Amino acid sequence: MVKLNFNARIVLLLTIVLMAMSCESTGSTNDNIRPYTNNPYYWQYKGEPVLLLGGTWQDNLFNHPVGLERHLDLLVENGGNYVRNTMSHRNTGNVFAYAQSNGKFDLDKPNEEYWQRFDNFLIMAHERDIIVQIEVFDPWDIFVDESQGGWSRHPFNPNNNINYTAEQSGLPISVDYVPTGSPSKHAFYRTVPALDNNKLFLDYQRAYVDRMLSYSLKYPNVLYSIQNESGEELAFGDYWADYIHQKARDEGRKVYITDMRRSGDTRSPDHNHIYKNPERFNFLDIAQNSWQTGQIHFDRIIYVRDLISNSPRPINTIKIYNKDGVDESVARFFRVFFAGGASARFHRPSFLENSDAHEASTDWGLGLSPLAQSAIRSGRMLADAFDFFASEPKNELLSERAKNEAYALTNKGQQYAVYFPEGGNVNLNVSDIQGKLQLRWLNINTSTWLEAQYAEGGGRISLQAPDSGHWAVVIQKD
Repeated sequence: MVKLNFNARIVLLLTIVLMAMSCESTGSTNDNIRPYTNNPYYWQYKGEPVLLLGGTWQDNLFNHPVGLERHLDLLVENGGNYVRNTMSHRNTGNVFAYAQSNGKFDLDKPNEEYWQRFDNFLIMAHERDIIVQIEVFDPWDIFVDESQGGWSRHPFNPNNNINYTAEQSGLPISVDYVPTGSPSKHAFYRTVPALDNNKLFLDYQRAYVDRMLSYSLKYPNVLYSIQNESGEELAFGDYWADYIHQKARDEGRKVYITDMRRSGDTRSPDHNHIYKNPERFNFLDIAQNSWQTGQIHFDRIIYVRDLISNSPRPINTIKIYNKDGVDESVARFFRVFFAGGASARFHRPSFLENSDAHEASTDWGLGLSPLAQSAIRSGRMLADAFDFFASEPKNELLSERAKNEAYALTNKGQQYAVYFPEGGNVNLNVSDIQGKLQLRWLNINTSTWLEAQYAEGGGRISLQAPDSGHWAVVIQKD
């Protein structure tokens, strides 16, 4: 037995106390959000697999503190556990990240109100077991003006701060164009060593990211997306993913990072760059696939899932758009999960800056409107009844199926689940299970289960949705 002297015993005791305090504040390292050990297409949190369901009224929730706690409570009450948070400042009532003096920002002086709002939000999410997906750089803050945001108002604009001029920084005074699916000429996105290596401004970008991480790395429930729907040079996202990974390692943490690309086609070369870099981008977000509809929307998720089968990772969808009507929006939400996706969140409505609009929706997104609440609630009910985490998409089990009529999951001969976006009638091959089967139909629009039905396994059974609209059925041995 090794004997420790008095000083060594004190050091050991202090180390144990500090480790205990750290675990108490953020949970065990094993509790962190991470790919599920038994099926890395999904997430686990606090050691248990978890399906991420969300819908919120704003992108930058932390910068909208009025009514935020009630909004998060409403999400949780309806089975939700997933939010998006852009680090942005583009709405009325938002504050900027830097202090001002005589109308100019000082990039060496943080605005404590901004960062306190951020920390308060992270605390509230952590207390409620809500997974936060942060988007570090959002192009809509950095290009043409939109609401309060845009380059003309941004603290990094040389006209707006005391720290550098346009000549010194290489940054523009005016930006009159919007972000697109191709790299822009905006110097903000060319600072990294592989591009323009703009050391002066890169230092300010690093300082901002460092400050953000000083808060977010304290919490076990945070994911990171470098950008929102970006078409900028891939080297920009690569640099910042590597940078954040290293900062996390320096703190003894492992984090999960993606870079969301703008193309609505998940087969595009820039998407493929993300897929083929699993160490750097250790989860995916294909939110822009939500511009697709019907069978194509589903097939493009399956394409990604198959492509990464040698290095499976969670496939998130942080934005479900509503441009094609509410029924298609709800269908997108459920198709994500029937294609083996790990998360789905209803996109915010268009800019509704009054906090009384927390439960509103528009043709941009259902947000956390009553219809979104119902879909989230039904999604959680379905996840409680069916083991998504042991399942795989298996539409080939369906026959007499029209395009987009029904979608099937199977759980290794233990369970089947089928989703109908608009009612319908298909046959399901249940030959993997012998004997009497129980069928439970979920009315997704009303979040109610119908009385159980029964059928005989070992062959094919006919499934007739009880009515039009959104239905799911879970089939298992009675």
